Amino acid sequence: MATLTTSKMTTNKTELGTVVPQAEWIAARKELLRKEKEFSRLRDELARQRRALPWEKVEQNYVFDGPKGKETLADLFAGRSQMIVYHFMFAPGWKEGCPSCSFLADGFDGAAVHLAHRDTTFLAISRATLPEIEAFKKRMGWRFKWVSSFANDFNYDYHVSFSTEEQAKGKGKVNYNYDMTEFPSEEGPGTSVFYKNKAGEIFHTYSSYARGLDPMVATYQWLDLTPKGRDEDGLAHTMAWVRHHDKYVDGDVVDVKALYVQPARTEE
Repeated sequence: MATLTTSKMTTNKTELGTVVPQAEWIAARKELLRKEKEFSRLRDELARQRRALPWEKVEQNYVFDGPKGKETLADLFAGRSQMIVYHFMFAPGWKEGCPSCSFLADGFDGAAVHLAHRDTTFLAISRATLPEIEAFKKRMGWRFKWVSSFANDFNYDYHVSFSTEEQAKGKGKVNYNYDMTEFPSEEGPGTSVFYKNKAGEIFHTYSSYARGLDPMVATYQWLDLTPKGRDEDGLAHTMAWVRHHDKYVDGDVVDVKALYVQPARTEE
């Protein structure tokens, strides 16, 4: 908030904030607005630098299992030049997709329609088999396109799936978010962006992982406007409160000590 002199303010403390006369509230709000505008300019500049990153050519001919059969990476563009892929954490044999990824995915359907009208295809890719994906997608009521990379190395090449061998070689650490780090699951979240030119060549232009996905979580952006914010201080795993949208129960108590646990396997 603004650096106002408290001795000149008529204040009244509440549970979460300080109540002041309207004129003083406006002054404080204008000071924060100045900082918000500065942040917006910095964000725009960061976006410009992101677009200016060099590209790498995709040489691998990936083939995916989709609702209408086999599709290459080129096919997935669906006639557009740009494609955004969400790497959805869902391994073969899991009973369901990751709750945190599902938290993001609840906003995909609306965005995909608008993106398509800006020459951009949006879809999700997971290592789970297509039948597993289709069943979970139906349960959640989603419509966005979602294909399986079960039969190729796409997930491994973009560092969102970690083999037993990789975890053993790294002594518990895996290559995630451009560093060797400990990770609590065999799958990781991320997003990757691709471009296809008129000659049909495909280029990888950007990938982001971990908190780099934060701007894509619409619910968090709304919560950040409220007095309580995300209200995750003290949680061992910040998303411990998140549930699949068909699993919320009124009055549910969050275990503050709970760590992330990947979804159970069908045989468990």
